[in-house]
Amino acid sequence: MDSGRLDAFLQELRSLGYVPGTNLIVEERYADSNPEQVSALASELVRQKPDVIVATGSPTYRALVNATRQIPIVVTVGVDPVAAGYAATMARPGGNVTGLTDTAEFLGPKLLEFLLTIVPRLSRFAVLLNPANAEHGKQFVRLASDAQKAGKQILLVEASAAKDLDAGFASMARNRVNGLIILADTFFTDQIRSIADLAIRSRLPALHANPAFAQSGGLLSYGFDLVQNFRRAAAFVDKILKGANPAEMAFEQPTRFELIINLKTAKVLGLTIPQSVLLRADRVIE
Repeated sequence: MDSGRLDAFLQELRSLGYVPGTNLIVEERYADSNPEQVSALASELVRQKPDVIVATGSPTYRALVNATRQIPIVVTVGVDPVAAGYAATMARPGGNVTGLTDTAEFLGPKLLEFLLTIVPRLSRFAVLLNPANAEHGKQFVRLASDAQKAGKQILLVEASAAKDLDAGFASMARNRVNGLIILADTFFTDQIRSIADLAIRSRLPALHANPAFAQSGGLLSYGFDLVQNFRRAAAFVDKILKGANPAEMAFEQPTRFELIINLKTAKVLGLTIPQSVLLRADRVIE
């Protein structure tokens, strides 16, 4: 967890009466976007037999579920838990995993809709995905279908480590893409400022589902507030510590989505954002 999300989680715990170091012990572990560390960290945490584990990121969920089917796990964002095999249903998970998921399957097409409006002469666009994310393959197939219907070409660009990003943007330049959609992923959140900077240097209109992207210099973001998910995760932890069974705790999905446009970046890219898009914006960065 980055400091903003962790701070929000701890702040909410305090509001619920938990004071880390006094009546609650919080152990933090970070894989630093290194998938090779995830399994080792998951096994280490399980050996410590905590009362509950809060996690973020698809590779982390898989590693934890493989390591334990008893310790409650609260997920903060991401995969369809039923499709991933972590839950029987959204309403009654039936296992040791509960928490918050997103509705990412529609966010990619929504970002494409915005991209087509902002870049009316779009001919070829790239999709940046993480091959370690189990959901990204399905999301790309959906975007490829939508691109075909719109008569646009699509380029698949994969990145699962920081070193992959420079190569990915070089591939976009070689293939002369004139737009980029970034799929929601924990690794991309960790690298969000680097991705925004690379997009600007490449003079590439880039759109992301994470609101922090536009705040970090990206052109446009449309999605839910990930920090709010971490606040809500504290409520799940509170209920579990008070005896609730994760098998009977329904998953929550976001209900509010925010459109943020960075007009500073639009100016650098020489783009004029249509009034129809500006009127829909929840926030405009000038």
